[in-house]
Amino acid sequence: MSSKRYCVVSGVFFFLVAVAHLLRIIYGMPVQVDEYAVPMNVSWFAVIVPGALAYWAFRLTGSGSTA
Repeated sequence: MSSKRYCVVSGVFFFLVAVAHLLRIIYGMPVQVDEYAVPMNVSWFAVIVPGALAYWAFRLTGSGSTA
């Protein structure tokens, strides 16, 4: 797999994760892991970090870089 294709695939994956957490915030969907209720603060973090990683991946794809 070329590095450009890898950046596209990882960018799409991170973008979808960020969108899923953004939808959780917008619709106020509760998440429960075993007996632990996951707070909304986790989703804010999970919008910012994967969103930044997606942006970075797409930016590398568009720049023609082979990094």
